[in-house]
Amino acid sequence: MTGPAAEGKKLSRSFSWLTLLGILLVVAGLVGLVYTGVATLTSMLLFGWLLLIGGLVGLLHAIQSRGTSFFWLGVVVAALNIAAGVVVIRHPEGTAEALTMFAALLFLTGGVFRLVGSVVVRGPQFGWTLLQGAFGLLLGLLVLFDWPHSSLYVLGTFFSLALLFDGLGLVAFGVGGRRVVGLVSDQMAAERKATEPTERTQGAEGKGKTSEGHQKRSHN
Repeated sequence: MTGPAAEGKKLSRSFSWLTLLGILLVVAGLVGLVYTGVATLTSMLLFGWLLLIGGLVGLLHAIQSRGTSFFWLGVVVAALNIAAGVVVIRHPEGTAEALTMFAALLFLTGGVFRLVGSVVVRGPQFGWTLLQGAFGLLLGLLVLFDWPHSSLYVLGTFFSLALLFDGLGLVAFGVGGRRVVGLVSDQMAAERKATEPTERTQGAEGKGKTSEGHQKRSHN
């Protein structure tokens, strides 16, 4: 089978794979929300391996571009990524504690700036900005007061929520894409069926004219 029908089937199959991937991400996100400690360690290990692989790729790229003015800068950046990746992989718990402290400080500073900014400026989004600032400040305080125990679930919760929402987005995209492809395929099939009788009629008329022409030639 070739033509638009085959292309439609390929697109539909691709959207099915996207839907399946989204379902797997949703399941992983839900499992991570239940086992936040495991999700935290998993996210740290993934982060470490990404740093390590990125550092190795950057080092190879720097070696290939040796002789340029960016060679030593590339080597230094790659070495830092490799070192950071090794540290994260060997000490995921300590890395989680440090990143949780950093996240708590970000929540605190962001919440304070939003609160102060909303009170000083009093723009059209005053209430929403004030609510965001209060939420960020409260979240930062809760994480900070429970530190380092909060490092066991904060990063894992964020990582699981990211997987969950990304999976839901892929599922919605895959299902919507399959539906659009199905509608387009049905419309094209209906148009093809509608044009078939016309083509058959034109073919029959052509055959009739040809037979009449043969009969006239035979009489002559």
